[in-house]
Amino acid sequence: MDKPYTTLFMLMSVDGKISTGDSDSMDVDQDFPKISGIKEGLNQYYEIEKQTDFFSLNSGRVWVKIGANEKREEPKKIPVNFVVIDNKPHLKETGLIYYAKKSEKLIIVTNNESHPAFALKNQYQNIELILYKGDINLADLLGRLKTKYGANRLTIQTGGTLNAEFMRQGLIDRVLIVVAPALVGGKDTSTLIDGESLHSTNELFKIKALEFVQAKPLNNSYLLLEYTVKNI
Repeated sequence: MDKPYTTLFMLMSVDGKISTGDSDSMDVDQDFPKISGIKEGLNQYYEIEKQTDFFSLNSGRVWVKIGANEKREEPKKIPVNFVVIDNKPHLKETGLIYYAKKSEKLIIVTNNESHPAFALKNQYQNIELILYKGDINLADLLGRLKTKYGANRLTIQTGGTLNAEFMRQGLIDRVLIVVAPALVGGKDTSTLIDGESLHSTNELFKIKALEFVQAKPLNNSYLLLEYTVKNI
């Protein structure tokens, strides 16, 4: 398959949680800065994030959790192409305008013909739309991003359910994790890989083995982990 080299890049707790609770109002980006012993080293994650690929794939739901629709300030332009999977839609006009101003291109991927991005496309020439009929074909999407937009490398930063879809379809090549010194807990709190549980040993082929690359201690008890994925 002709697709970008993909990296799953996430911030998680030691127990694998990528959120602080079971509602969309709770989020590590908003909540970790409030917790003593965690907030002190958090900036290291954002510094590493600045070094990731020029194509960044996320979901509208995750962006809303970090306050995309509440942003009113004038953003600084950065040379990043944001790819956002957003069906509901979660993003509103304010969030779309903010990220259109901030990004090189804002590529909205949706199966919702009424997505507000359609109304903004003529006003913001860097807004692109990829419309699917029915379910979004992730493999096809990655192929389009490479052939049409020149995405040779892409960073994935979505939620646990979508992360699982990419992983189980063999679409993630590398995993880069910043581990925060925290134990969050909660059986309904999102983890790095969620999605449908496996139901029998006949599905064990869906589990992806990893090959270790590095473990780098960071300041304030944070840890950077890197693996390549064995997509056999």
